[in-house]
Amino acid sequence: MAILLDRSCRLLVQGITGREGSFHARLSREFGTAVVAGVTPGRGGSAVDGVPVFNTVEAAVRETGANTSLVSVPAAGVADAILEAASAGIRLIVCIADGVPVLDMVKVKPYLAQHGARLIGPNCPGITSPGERARVGIMPTYMFRPGGVGIVSRSGTLTYEAVALLSASGLGQSTAVGIGGDPVPGTGFIDVLQLFQEDPETQAIVLVGEIGGTAEEEAAAYIKQHVTKPVVAFIAGRSAPPGRRMGHAGAIISGGSGSAEKKIRALEEAGCTVVETHVAIGETMARVWRDRGLGA
Repeated sequence: MAILLDRSCRLLVQGITGREGSFHARLSREFGTAVVAGVTPGRGGSAVDGVPVFNTVEAAVRETGANTSLVSVPAAGVADAILEAASAGIRLIVCIADGVPVLDMVKVKPYLAQHGARLIGPNCPGITSPGERARVGIMPTYMFRPGGVGIVSRSGTLTYEAVALLSASGLGQSTAVGIGGDPVPGTGFIDVLQLFQEDPETQAIVLVGEIGGTAEEEAAAYIKQHVTKPVVAFIAGRSAPPGRRMGHAGAIISGGSGSAEKKIRALEEAGCTVVETHVAIGETMARVWRDRGLGA
């Protein structure tokens, strides 16, 4: 089983005629995802690798039954693209673009809530459910294998690393969700943790966080109160100096908050197994898996 994304996915790609949009649409199709439409204003009536292109999301949904969108457009057009998808009835929207203005996201989030739509991102690698052959985003798929470990991560590259390390340790994944590292994400740690806790086939969870903000501390508090499944966690950026932004817009330590030490302490107090380096994620989860008797 998986969360958020399964075989019922009918994907449309906003910006499919661009280089990135067409490339990742093709990879998702090769993985087994039903890519049913593309949207590029002014290019309606054409096709990309056999996928029909429409001028509007509304037309694409009406003609193809699309229910999921990948937003692959320049940052300046992201807000309008997300709003268009939500208003057309799309309920799962994945935005891979980076550099999206924070104020745009502040405006977008209430609209999504009003329309019952969920956004993954922006500035994220997307979501992949290997057992469902479903991929929306930019995650490389060759290292995935179906299984019972759910992954939620602020870092794109470390999402892939966690998947590869788990697979090398003999553990498959239910769903990997890259929530993105921007200050105002559409979906946060707690949202995904709740879904993994409720999913009967996700037996353990990997959480990858990083310095900056308080999302990891809030996730730790949620885990302590609500998550009964084992959690292996890693916090990136331990060596970053205070005040220095490392990578993501949200990865900055300021005002004495957001440090790796505080996040690690909060996660450990919540009962998580925190590893010092990402390369230990696979072997540590394999040990936890055996000790808990999971997969039996």
